[in-house]
Amino acid sequence: MVNVAIIGCGKITEVRHAPEYSENKNCKIVGFYDVFSEKAEALAKIYGGKVYASVEELLADDINAVSVCVANRYHAEISIQALKAGKHVLCEKPMATTEDDCEAMVKVAEESGKYLMIGLNQRLAKAHVKGREILQSGELGELVGFETHFSHPGPEGWTGVANSWFFDKKIAEFGAMADLGVHKTDLLYYLIGQKIVKTSAILTTVDKRNQDGSLVDVDDNAIALYTLENGVVGTMSVSWTNYGQEDNSTKLYCQGGVIRMYDDPTYSLIVEAKNGSIIPYELDQLTSNKEQTSGGRSNTGVIDTFIEAVMNGHEPALNGKSAIHAMHVIFANQRSAMSGKVESVKGV
Repeated sequence: MVNVAIIGCGKITEVRHAPEYSENKNCKIVGFYDVFSEKAEALAKIYGGKVYASVEELLADDINAVSVCVANRYHAEISIQALKAGKHVLCEKPMATTEDDCEAMVKVAEESGKYLMIGLNQRLAKAHVKGREILQSGELGELVGFETHFSHPGPEGWTGVANSWFFDKKIAEFGAMADLGVHKTDLLYYLIGQKIVKTSAILTTVDKRNQDGSLVDVDDNAIALYTLENGVVGTMSVSWTNYGQEDNSTKLYCQGGVIRMYDDPTYSLIVEAKNGSIIPYELDQLTSNKEQTSGGRSNTGVIDTFIEAVMNGHEPALNGKSAIHAMHVIFANQRSAMSGKVESVKGV
C-alpha cells in the first residue's frame, strides 16, 4: 500500500488527484496541506486523512509519495523539498517557471533515487496512444505536417474564480501558452517521437481582464510554428478565450492520409486515407473542463500510472527527464514572442 499526501488543495486536487487516489486500491490518502487550511479540511472530510499545519510536518510523516498541486511558482521549491525528504513526487504541469528550476528538479530526483512524474495526461488518452501506434507502423507513410489545438473559456471556467492566481504573472509566470501549450507540445513529442528544434511564436492578451478593466499580464492566446528534427513543420495553437465548444484536437498529416484525434464528438480517432477510405475508432472522449467543473469526470490514468510505478519500482512514463523537453520549448516560445525571431530550443 502506497501512502500518499497532497500539497495544494485547489481545483485540480478536487476534481483529479483526490478522487483518483481514492479510487486506486493500491494507495491510501494520508492527508492534505494547503496554505488555506479550510480547503484541506474540506477534502479531509470527504477522503479521510490528516490536515497538516505545514509542508514540513507533512513530509516528516510516514508517506511514500506526494502530489504537488500548488501554484506554478512553487512547483520546483516544494518538489525538490519532497524529493530530498525521500518522497516520490507527482508534480502538476507546467513543471517549473525557469529552465534552471526544471533541470534542478530532474537532477535532485536522480540524486535522491526517487521518482519525479509530471501530470501531462494527454499521453495516456486512448486515441493518442492509438494514433502514435498508427504513425509508427508506417502504414500511412512519413509524416509531412501536423496541427494541434487546445482552447477553452479560461481558468475562471475551470476554477470558478474570476481573478485567480492563473492571471498573476508573479505567481503563474505563464498564461495559456504553458497552461495548455505544454500539454500539446509534450503530446507532439510523444506522438511523433521527434524533438522540436526551432519555434516561431506569438503570445498575446486580447480579452482576459483584471478587476480594474486592464488586460491581465499573462497571455490568453498563443500560436507557435514548430520545426522538428527531421525538418517537418506544423502548428500549435492555444486559447483561453474560446467561449464555445472546447477544442482539444490534433491532426497528423502523412503521405498516405490523415490521423485525426478528438475532433469528432463520436469517434475519438479517425483515419482518412489518401485513397478515400475512412476508418473511425470509438475509443474514448476527453472530459472537457466544463464537464469536470459540473461534476462530470473520467479517470485520466495519471494517478494510476504514478502509483503503479512507485509500487513496482520503475521510472514512470511521464517522468521529469521526458517532460523537460516540452518545457524547453515553452521557454523558447517566450523568447521568440519577445524577440520576434525564430528561436532554437535548448537541449536539442
